[in-house]
Amino acid sequence: MSPKKAKKKTEGGGSNVFSMFDQTQIQEFKEAFTIMDQNRDGFIDKADLRDTFAALGRLNVKNEELEAMVQEAPGAINFTIFLTMFGEKLKGTDPEETILNAFKIFDPEGKGHIKADYIKEMLMTQADRFSQEEVSQMFAAFPPDVSGNLDYKNLCYVITHGEEKD
Repeated sequence: MSPKKAKKKTEGGGSNVFSMFDQTQIQEFKEAFTIMDQNRDGFIDKADLRDTFAALGRLNVKNEELEAMVQEAPGAINFTIFLTMFGEKLKGTDPEETILNAFKIFDPEGKGHIKADYIKEMLMTQADRFSQEEVSQMFAAFPPDVSGNLDYKNLCYVITHGEEKD
């Protein structure tokens, strides 16, 4: 009987997803899941997503778009899978201070900005290299100022908070 127990424990493949969040966060995710599970069957599928989008006023969602969303999950999307997917998305986001400190390496004088040409060169030639398209996307979202400087403090704020400071 003990080999079965051992096998069952390793089946999950890692740490408990519920330990990644505090109880308040789990409750908020549960509320979001319940809202999205339009037919109340305990799973979120393409029909639930379509209905959720419709409730938010977006009526013409393409089937391919819904399919792509559902395909991000390793299987049927129950609450545990839903929570795991959010955990994986949020896990890659560093705290604002960590991102700021990374940029400060390129700003030894502490001006709060870096020459756009310099950061482009660093991003395309060092470590996990950016493609030209990725650099273009970044500068489209965060254009350098008239002097060619990238305001990395604002960039870090947007990365971690999702909106610009006033």
